[in-house]
Amino acid sequence: MHAPAAESEPNPLAIDVLAIAAHRDDVEQTCGGTLLRMAARGLRTAILDLTQGEAGTRGTAENRAGEAAEAGRLLGVSWRQALDLPDGAVENTLENRTKIVQVLRLLRPRVVILPYWQARHPDHAITASLGYEACFLSGLSKAPGARQAAESEEAGAPPHRPFKIVYASLYADIRPSFIVDITPFLSQRHAALMAYRSQYANQAAGSGLFVAEEEIRERTFAEARHYGLLAGVGYGEPFVQKEVGLVDDLTLVPVQSI
Repeated sequence: MHAPAAESEPNPLAIDVLAIAAHRDDVEQTCGGTLLRMAARGLRTAILDLTQGEAGTRGTAENRAGEAAEAGRLLGVSWRQALDLPDGAVENTLENRTKIVQVLRLLRPRVVILPYWQARHPDHAITASLGYEACFLSGLSKAPGARQAAESEEAGAPPHRPFKIVYASLYADIRPSFIVDITPFLSQRHAALMAYRSQYANQAAGSGLFVAEEEIRERTFAEARHYGLLAGVGYGEPFVQKEVGLVDDLTLVPVQSI
């Protein structure tokens, strides 16, 4: 008789929801409450920041690294790292897609959150297309760049393509596909954002570009309140999906019509 096949060991790094953003503090602004809600449901969450903040008006990349670690702790994420793409000059190249593919195959998320594809900051808009194409590429066993990726320590993982991609649309002038209720997590989300003291504490540097620290809470809470009202809850974060939704039972569709 043949010995029973050994069961494959579970991946200790496997993630349910991965948020990919251009800059450290983008996630905290656009989908931090959603990550908190997912973590509260027992799901494993993670953040991949593409740049390190070396081009920022305030602070340094080293400042941002420490602040990102603290913010990640407050958001309850299981994993957070930053790539080395140039801050302010993110490009959708095969090399950059391959770097993201390595993370996708390592963490194997079911859901990926990307920034909305229209944005004031070019890095945000490019991250949307860069992240989407990396998710597609990650599912190809003979993907372009796979040979280079295989030389890295993490890229020995087999191909993986996330099941769902959604776009955090907080700053986009567009009707969201759905809202996530973040009412119980609003204060914690704000605390995670304010962990970036080098960016949001009152200071002379960049005072003409950044709002006063006292206004940040008012603005972020007002935005979350607006989206919460659209969905009939206290506070919310908006998302867009490109594909249609699917309903099994019309009597269970949330959000009252009239």
